[in-house]
Amino acid sequence: MKENRQNIKADFYTKVANLLKEARKNVVQTINKTMVYTYFEIGRMIVEEEQNGKERAEYGKRIIKELSRRLTAEFGKGFSQRNLEQMRQFYLTYSKTQTLSAQFNLSWSHYLFLLRINNEEERKFYEIEAINNGWSLRELRRQFNSALYERLALSRDKEGVKELSKKGQIITKPEDTIKDPYVLEFLGLPEESKYSETEFEQRIIDKLENFLLELGKGFTFVGRQVRFTFNEKHFRVDLVFYNRLLRCFVLIDLKIGEITHQDLGQMQMYVNYYDRKVKLADENPTIGIILCKTKDDALVEMTLPENNEQIFASNYLTVLPSKDELKELIKSKDFD
Repeated sequence: MKENRQNIKADFYTKVANLLKEARKNVVQTINKTMVYTYFEIGRMIVEEEQNGKERAEYGKRIIKELSRRLTAEFGKGFSQRNLEQMRQFYLTYSKTQTLSAQFNLSWSHYLFLLRINNEEERKFYEIEAINNGWSLRELRRQFNSALYERLALSRDKEGVKELSKKGQIITKPEDTIKDPYVLEFLGLPEESKYSETEFEQRIIDKLENFLLELGKGFTFVGRQVRFTFNEKHFRVDLVFYNRLLRCFVLIDLKIGEITHQDLGQMQMYVNYYDRKVKLADENPTIGIILCKTKDDALVEMTLPENNEQIFASNYLTVLPSKDELKELIKSKDFD
């Protein structure tokens, strides 16, 4: 009986503690939203004051300098000329379009980072993804630096690219989850170093949270070196995931060299086995991804069926790519 009372007390404490944690989280979110809205309004007031005094150029130049001096004297740090200029730019940027930013669901630090992105469609995409996925500022920076927008845009036509800026990444079919290349700089494998596929796999497991972020939306980890057997022969899939949005298994095979037609055939067998023996009747067909250091696109295309929607071969990079190079790829791609 005494033990039961202790369990009840522990459960009661957990409920109260969770309530307090949620309350503190809501307070922080409210403070952040209020602060961002306030900075937006300060920016608006600065712009309107400049416009009102547009015939007095000298007055317009003095506005931010004088405002900074007086606000700092009364309210302390945070109102330098640079900060006020950023508030002004924030208003000019986000007053032009109707986006999720109207709700100010990100922190001021997030918006300061987004302001550095000159391409409006790209900025909207990262903003929507940061809101929908709850990205920290660090995660937002990493996704931008790894050129997520460019990599997703490479597999889409003009209308698809426009959709990215309006809705973010929408997962409705297997192709929507695929990136080429995958950027795995967080594994700490130098570009020219020699490493085995076993070491490659272990690095991914050690950095599984980062790898899931790179894979994208809806992925959950199932297992590594997952074994299955038929005709008394044993086979192992390097990594097995499940995508909750697509409702299907995702099998990943790791190749540290150039992909071969045998690799593609092996993945086809893995996918067939999961479709016939593992997946439930109401689940969708299995996806197979071969991550390889290099690939011959013509060989991949010739080996896979013309109507292939299940097996994909993607390069991986162990260092951050050049965003300029990826942008050139997009420009050179035939969208017609």
